[in-house]
Amino acid sequence: MTTSTRLAVAAAGVLALAAHPAAQNREHQQQAAELRILQEDQQRISLAIAQLAEAVKALSSRLDSRLDEAAVATRKGFADQELGIRNMSGDLSAIRERTQETDTRIRTLRDEIDALRTTIANLSGGTQAAPPPADGVDPVGAPGAPAPVSAAPAVPAGSAPSTAGLSPARMLESAKSDYYAGQWSLAVSGFDALLRTFPRTESAGEAQFYIGETYYAQNKWREAIDAYGLVLQNYRTSSTVPDSYFKRGRAYAQTGQNDAARESWEAVIKAFPESVAAGLAKQDLERIKRTAPPTKSAK
Repeated sequence: MTTSTRLAVAAAGVLALAAHPAAQNREHQQQAAELRILQEDQQRISLAIAQLAEAVKALSSRLDSRLDEAAVATRKGFADQELGIRNMSGDLSAIRERTQETDTRIRTLRDEIDALRTTIANLSGGTQAAPPPADGVDPVGAPGAPAPVSAAPAVPAGSAPSTAGLSPARMLESAKSDYYAGQWSLAVSGFDALLRTFPRTESAGEAQFYIGETYYAQNKWREAIDAYGLVLQNYRTSSTVPDSYFKRGRAYAQTGQNDAARESWEAVIKAFPESVAAGLAKQDLERIKRTAPPTKSAK
């Protein structure tokens, strides 16, 4: 090998050694540039995520605010509706009370008119002209004879006091006053007079019920049972029907007729389940069940 050849080889080696660090430096610079780009992208992504989080937070806050407003509006609407319903219920109750009061006044007025008609009829019948004297009889009498003395009309013994001009309501209140005072005979007479005079009025059903109450207060269970039964038989639309069922059941129980008492109480529970009498009847049925002797099994 010549000297020139050796120099060429050495130069090539030197150039190769010099080129290798330069190549490594360029690769390192390229990697550093890519790393900076990645870091910048990461920063931009982090910033975008932070901005998105802020937007979501603001949107959530606005949504919560709107939900709270909607809930408040809904609660207010429900409260207004409830208040409106209460007001309507109060108005309906007032209208119902006024209607009932008007019906009571109308019934009282009708009873007053019936009482006046009865009074007018009684007065018309009592003021008829007396029949003329028989033929051949001098109404003045023979000359010189003393003038005849007119006899007072006979009043039947034990007759009830006159009810002329009295309305059924007044007769009922008068008889109830005797009842509450313990004047049993006067009370029954007053109730009977009302039934005879105004048998078709609403007061008649209440009068028949109080006849049963009068007998019940005197422990006359059989008479009380019959009186309550007449309410159920003749005055089915009376407001005293539930109490008549209940009190008849108690009268039956007082006589030891538990089966009949149970039937009467079950009838009021079935026909008038929301009434006070039905509630009392349920209590008495439970009491009878608790006190009933156990049935003996057949041997």
